[in-house]
Amino acid sequence: MTEAALNLPRHIGIIMDGNGRWASQRGMERIEGHAKGMEVARTIVTHLARKHIPYITLYAFSTENWNRDPAEVAFLNAALKSYLEDELPVLMKNNIRFKAIGTLSHFSPELVHRISEAENISKSNTGSTLVLAISYGGQQEIADSCKALARKLLAGQIELDDITPQSLLDNCYLPELAECDFIVRTSGEQRLSNFLTLQSAYTELYFTQTLWPDFTPEEMDVALEDYQQRHRRFGG
Repeated sequence: MTEAALNLPRHIGIIMDGNGRWASQRGMERIEGHAKGMEVARTIVTHLARKHIPYITLYAFSTENWNRDPAEVAFLNAALKSYLEDELPVLMKNNIRFKAIGTLSHFSPELVHRISEAENISKSNTGSTLVLAISYGGQQEIADSCKALARKLLAGQIELDDITPQSLLDNCYLPELAECDFIVRTSGEQRLSNFLTLQSAYTELYFTQTLWPDFTPEEMDVALEDYQQRHRRFGG
């Protein structure tokens, strides 16, 4: 059966929160929490891909994360590189396409190359699409979409009245991503933290106290079952 027949989301976003707290509770370094979180990300993405969820967006590194301790930022950058190297065979095995969104120019040329390489190698995969939001901010995405429209307006390619909510979506980082149906946030925090701001106007939200490194496929299924019971009104 299709995800529509099962009333599953076409696009699910996950705010993977709680890695640092998980590590602190165990007397571990924060970077060890991030390492465990990467393992959980692999498990959850594979689980959702097997459920044929078309789009899975992980909030991996926000624009605000650049303000963290330099050692932690350096680790996160190295971890992203390692993740791409280690995860690509898993993505290929599970027929998952990889895409990245965000201000990628902030990363090193080597990491940008790794991102592009992963996108190119997996571009023909026909299963789920994993979207990694890195150096990403929803407000910045809106600003960049507005700039793209402004350039088209100045070039005479569009008229002023062509600028609509849909045109903003059409000029975002990954237009095919469209709007997000369901966002799951771990760790007990109940906010979106600048995640998919443009795509979340009518998103269903699910918050759990579970820290991301403790999040399991079974709890993901509980969240999906909760989503299946909801009647979406889209403002109506």
